[in-house]
Amino acid sequence: MDVSEYVLSAGRSVLDMVEREWQPLSPGELEQRLDQAVEEILEADLIATFKTQPPHTIHVQLLQSQANVQPQVLQTTSSSPPEEEAPEPREPETVDGAAVKYITELLQSSKSRARMAGRARLSLSHTVLLSLTLLSERVSYRSVSRRFHLEKGNIHRIFFSFCERVNTLEERHIKWPVGREAVEVLYPLWSPEKEQEQQQSVCEVLGVLGHTRIPIRLPIGKYDVESTVPEVKRMKKEAHPDSWLNLELACDRKGQFLHCRISKGSDMDGGLALRDKLKEHPELMPSGSCLVARAGYPLTAQILTQFSGSHGPREELFNKTLEEHFHILDQAVANLKARFQRLRYLDIGHYDRAKAVVLTCCVLHNVFLDLGREVHGDVDTEEATTREEEGEVDEGGVHRRDAIADLLFKNVESGSM
Repeated sequence: MDVSEYVLSAGRSVLDMVEREWQPLSPGELEQRLDQAVEEILEADLIATFKTQPPHTIHVQLLQSQANVQPQVLQTTSSSPPEEEAPEPREPETVDGAAVKYITELLQSSKSRARMAGRARLSLSHTVLLSLTLLSERVSYRSVSRRFHLEKGNIHRIFFSFCERVNTLEERHIKWPVGREAVEVLYPLWSPEKEQEQQQSVCEVLGVLGHTRIPIRLPIGKYDVESTVPEVKRMKKEAHPDSWLNLELACDRKGQFLHCRISKGSDMDGGLALRDKLKEHPELMPSGSCLVARAGYPLTAQILTQFSGSHGPREELFNKTLEEHFHILDQAVANLKARFQRLRYLDIGHYDRAKAVVLTCCVLHNVFLDLGREVHGDVDTEEATTREEEGEVDEGGVHRRDAIADLLFKNVESGSM
């Protein structure tokens, strides 16, 4: 092999490594990996030569190869200072120090034994700080690389390792309330003052069900520059369905997420999996309670949706009553995206990794609420008012919705007399 073939083979090896890591490497790391690839090629070539040449010739070639390679390797390693000796990163203003400490303690006490990835000997608290910075700010890996004195490829590995660890906390922090916990989160479908005036209660709400979209980068081979854009408002109707993730959520009146389901844009479940789960486990819904959802979700005895199409004053009143509850979820989603700016557009073309980041944000949303750290975001009215055709209905859901609509209308009429 001549020198050009060595360089070509080494370059291909480096490009393969870059693709596997999903992030561009720094010039220093590229140089180091190129040297390593050249060494491996030379070593393989020497081993092949051993089998075809006399021993004295092999000895001379080995000495010559070592003389050519070693100085370059020594120069490369000496010019790259150890990452663990880098100055400690300063905490950005957008990240709460108390939250960093609390999340660090959560990860330390978790049952997950997975080791945080990354070559740098970064402490767990600094790993949390780095990851919250990437989630909270719409900053590039290059910017964070300068701030934390780490290579971009290394930051990428550390960040996704953090997300994997936080994902293990899902069942602990995004959990469906049962028993006494469920009773404590219930609140009336109608306003408490009007309920107290009436002897007969209309219904109690456990949570609000809905969804939002998280734009992501299309996987390789599906990228379309014209139809894929970094904001929900600018996404065209003809955009590829997998250029976003569907985030299905149910939250209580405080904005805490009780349920979270993440799927590809082409996987439109529409609450069917949750419907089936509630039917199989009726004990999950306290007696007389319900979830409320906009049209497009299945209408059942456990999930109440709005009337669609033309309707009279009775149906109008019912829809208006449910609309007051939808603001709770709309505000929770707005707060989620305001705290974690990276959800505005995830520049990730790998579905599992994008899903891990979104789930991490949902888990941390509940963690921050537990800490009393609330963030108020502006509701995207265009997204919040999006309506769909009525979803699947069952007989029990139709009867219950009609009964509640009749009772609600009766209460309003009797109160106005």
